[in-house]
Amino acid sequence: MHREQAARSFDQQATACARLGSPLCAALLGRVAADIREGGPCAEAIAGHERATRDDAVPLRLLGGVHALALTGRAPELAAHYPSAGGAFDPGRPAEAWPAFRAAVAGHPEWVRRWLERPPQTNEVGRANLLLAGLLYAVPTAQLPVRLFELGSSAGLNLRAEQFRYEGGDFAWGPLDSPVRLADAWRGEVPGWLRAGAARHEALRIVERHGCDPAPIDPLSADGSLALRAYLWPDQPERRARLDGALRVAAKVPATVEAAGAAEFLAGITLEPGTLTVVWHSIMRQYVPAGEWRRVEAELGRLAAAADGGAGFVRVSFEPRVAAGRERFWLAVHRAGEPERLLATAGPHGLPAFAPQT
Repeated sequence: MHREQAARSFDQQATACARLGSPLCAALLGRVAADIREGGPCAEAIAGHERATRDDAVPLRLLGGVHALALTGRAPELAAHYPSAGGAFDPGRPAEAWPAFRAAVAGHPEWVRRWLERPPQTNEVGRANLLLAGLLYAVPTAQLPVRLFELGSSAGLNLRAEQFRYEGGDFAWGPLDSPVRLADAWRGEVPGWLRAGAARHEALRIVERHGCDPAPIDPLSADGSLALRAYLWPDQPERRARLDGALRVAAKVPATVEAAGAAEFLAGITLEPGTLTVVWHSIMRQYVPAGEWRRVEAELGRLAAAADGGAGFVRVSFEPRVAAGRERFWLAVHRAGEPERLLATAGPHGLPAFAPQT
């Protein structure tokens, strides 16, 4: 029964991968599900994880571990099918990589099991599209010093979001020479609040960059960069290009990510006169236990209550929520003393964004 539960989780992730533009991962995960049901090497690999919940993301852990085998040259037959590792992928025959994938799982059981113990951390750079838009909206005056704090930072790449270039339709913002270019950032009408924020801020003045994560990744280390690349899907070169650019930015723009839970991290933050303190987070709420999240909300409430004309506070989030009867991923901005505003929606990877229809 538990093996069937695990197989269903792989089928569900296969459907999600197909919807999010990875036919290779969709095809592989569907066959992993069948292999689990048949008691094959994939069933042996995930032994002990059969009862994991959706939030444990076991299918993504397996994908990441096997992708790392291809990226490090340990599975050359599989690498031949992975564009991320220099191979070729035929979208018309997405299952062609399955025999090599299955052989990699069977041939490296200890490696795969170690990766199954790691939480998947994509540090998706595309989500900066929404976070930066929220920041342009929230910062009231040009050159106001911003103290930026991120919950669930992973490697902290999005703490450098104002260093990226954003382009969509007739909208563009950010350094022209940035190695990170978020094309197709917006679809449809670009909202007026975003145009106003972009006009108000030729640049943003970020004076502090701090984040937290239970298991932070050092993006400048070999192991850290491998992990970040492995958790991307191998047939999505645009995401890989964004990550490569963000790693170059990280090498030049310092940021600190400490090993801490979100509530513990927030408890150490106080507001400072003459600055705007911004706390943001994206697609991390689901991984925080309910009890800790209540403490997070209490700490955010403390910061909001302490805000005044001299020391401001804003919360920016990009998380799934139900609004107008539908669950979507929403950009929400809550300035201290004002109602929360739901400003835009996007897919979970952050591109493209849409202004909500009124």
